[in-house]
Amino acid sequence: MANQTANGHDSLDDCSAGGTERKSHHSDKTKANLLSRLNRIEGQIRGIKGLIEKDTYCDDVLNQIAAAQSALNSVGRLLLEGHMKSCIVERIQAGEHEVIDELLVTVNKLMK
Repeated sequence: MANQTANGHDSLDDCSAGGTERKSHHSDKTKANLLSRLNRIEGQIRGIKGLIEKDTYCDDVLNQIAAAQSALNSVGRLLLEGHMKSCIVERIQAGEHEVIDELLVTVNKLMK
């Protein structure tokens, strides 16, 4: 279940590392938003594939790739924001300070 933070954002519940499987639980609104964005990105990727198949001018294809990358980065930023505002805060409050190193590894991967 999701809660709203003080700033009105949906937080993710049950993000702790306790147990064998870690999960985040997005609100229905957040999940629908993320899935909608990912569906659009999936369509963009199919479109790029079609451009390649049609021998479209390289610059046009590259511009579409840049747009798809930007859209995927946007999804990543939304997830990262929710993760930091909920999961990371909760785990630090629970004394699990190793989560900071985990977050740094994740941020470095996102910045490649």
